[in-house]
Amino acid sequence: MHRVDIFPTHEYQGLKLRTGRPYPFGATVFGNAVNFSVYSRYATSCTLVLFHNREEEPFLEIPFFPEFRLGNVFSMMVFDLDYENIEYGYRMDGPFQPEEGHRFDKSKILLDPYAKLIAGRDVWGKHPNWDSLYQYRARVVFDDFDWENDLPLETPVNDLIVYEMHVRNFTCGQAAGVKHPGTFAGIVEKIPYLKELGVNCVELMPIHEFDEFENSRISPVDGRQLYNLWGYSNVGFFAPKAAYASSGRFGMQVDELKNLVKRLHANGIEVILDVVFNHTAEGNEQGPYISYRGIDNKTYYMLTPEGYYFNFSGCGNTLNCNNPNVRDMIVESLRYWVSDYHIDGFRFDLAAILGRDQNGNPMSNPPLLESLAHDPILGKTKLIAEAWDAGGLYQVGSFPSWGRWAEWNGKFRDSMRRFLKGDEQVLADVKERIIGSPDLYASQKRGIKASVNFITAHDGFTLMDLVSYNNKHNEANGEDNRDGENHNNSWNCGWEGECDDAGINRLRHQQIKNAITLLMVSQGIPMVLSGDEMGNSQQGNNNAYCQDNEIAWLDWNNLEKNADILRYFKQMIQFRRQHKVLRHDEHLSHTDYRNLGYPDFSWHGVKAWQPWAGYNNLTLAFMLNGQYADNDDFIYVAMNMHWEMHGFELPQLPDGLAWHIFANTGMETPEDIFELGKEPVIENQHEVLVGPRSIIVLVGKG
Repeated sequence: MHRVDIFPTHEYQGLKLRTGRPYPFGATVFGNAVNFSVYSRYATSCTLVLFHNREEEPFLEIPFFPEFRLGNVFSMMVFDLDYENIEYGYRMDGPFQPEEGHRFDKSKILLDPYAKLIAGRDVWGKHPNWDSLYQYRARVVFDDFDWENDLPLETPVNDLIVYEMHVRNFTCGQAAGVKHPGTFAGIVEKIPYLKELGVNCVELMPIHEFDEFENSRISPVDGRQLYNLWGYSNVGFFAPKAAYASSGRFGMQVDELKNLVKRLHANGIEVILDVVFNHTAEGNEQGPYISYRGIDNKTYYMLTPEGYYFNFSGCGNTLNCNNPNVRDMIVESLRYWVSDYHIDGFRFDLAAILGRDQNGNPMSNPPLLESLAHDPILGKTKLIAEAWDAGGLYQVGSFPSWGRWAEWNGKFRDSMRRFLKGDEQVLADVKERIIGSPDLYASQKRGIKASVNFITAHDGFTLMDLVSYNNKHNEANGEDNRDGENHNNSWNCGWEGECDDAGINRLRHQQIKNAITLLMVSQGIPMVLSGDEMGNSQQGNNNAYCQDNEIAWLDWNNLEKNADILRYFKQMIQFRRQHKVLRHDEHLSHTDYRNLGYPDFSWHGVKAWQPWAGYNNLTLAFMLNGQYADNDDFIYVAMNMHWEMHGFELPQLPDGLAWHIFANTGMETPEDIFELGKEPVIENQHEVLVGPRSIIVLVGKG
């Protein structure tokens, strides 16, 4: 609530008005008035359209008087509105000249790009009135949430263990056992589970308002309704999705999301939002008018010289991110989520687009990325780039960073997957990934914290499917299995899909444990896909973006079915959190620069101190010297992705220390992993046998 001395100067059909404040954009309460401000460079006139909540027809349309326009901003204060019970939109008049980039249509009622509360699509999967004049309806937010002194957690980047999750998928499964499945409130009910698992950061797939019916259809395979489930197609950049809130039908989605953030913070868990600033839900030339197209098409979108939409997003249009006005909108959006929702960080979908100019050319110093890196309000906010786009621009290792941006390290995923399934000629890459990818980040002095390591993510196979399928099985998506990635670097362990062969199933569990071990002992920021810790499967679907059903929903029955996987995940996560030596800030030197008798990091092979990286070598070991990390323990990891057992000669420890076994993926539970502090001493301190396709983790301590 802003308290200022204001008084009306105009009147229109019984409502009192005055010239508004051009900034901030959007709808803002000032005392007993609401300030409406909207930018359009090319519009010739603008009309404010007011509705009573949920009524189809507006009760009043107020033109912005000429004196209510300053520069390219229309602003007006309206007095004595019952603003908690109104919805508003705009009509914009101007030229309709697509070849010049203009698509104004005064018959359309348009959503405010800065709307902080969007109504009209409040219940998931409920078909709207497609003939409605105005489907997505902006409302005025009244901020009265009690944060109780909560603030963003500012957890050191290298201490993060990220858990990527989808709001609906996480709790929609019948066995989830929550009161409000598929909502922010449903996640709140599962916070004790997240805390027990040990993750300290959740990365929420898009929660901005989007249209789940975009490109919806019936699957020709099983006859089920297909949706835009993932939500990578924004309607508004300032508003949470109403249908993700159990209270969304009451317009309470803002408070419900804030409560989720506050409760997660109270349990030491940060919140990162997956944000999609590369395109909008308005699509290409045949797409709908929702907001940006009708307000200022030429400003908001990248257009060809003929007025068509560039499509570097693969979704019909591309946001003109480095236009100064669009750039300001993006910055304001992120500031809003940090200041008003206490969000800890952002992962930027197809972030390479954010570095293109208005003609689509990559820029050496993109203004938007630089602005975000240096923004004072975002100064301690995590910034993570998906450093590629659908137009072929791949910037892993070269994304403009200014020392602030981290990246989804897609090369970590690819190298580790190949290593896990026993590919040759990959060991040199694996070594780079384990030590924080210095080949990508050291020359730029970006450090280990630039690398977000992952083996699975929402886009692709789950971890269970990675070891259960050689090929994708996306037939249920209704695209003749053409969609989704074809090069998955997966291996089904001898049988395609589910099977009842005990040996194959045991190997699959072992491979999953190998994967999480590699992830947790590598330098960088580890990210786990939600459900991998319980062996969740999507039945071989590696692109379940449209499957709002048991294909994509987590099956919580797996907690019991795959209890050994869950136990292993928990212990491995706790191991990483306990050992600072696994969480360095800067790349290791591989030297004994403090004269401690051992280097900070050393490579080994089946012979101690003698790594061999031949093209067909599938064995590797390394040792971390904990004395270089707050007097932590020594950690030794031996990896054998060969299909035969190998003995590994152990490096000798300083006097008074001995090797203890923490994990051995080749063993059955509970001998596969031990509780922290209860790792037994191994009898043979000179050699350890590592079984086929197995990893052993040893701790050197007194």
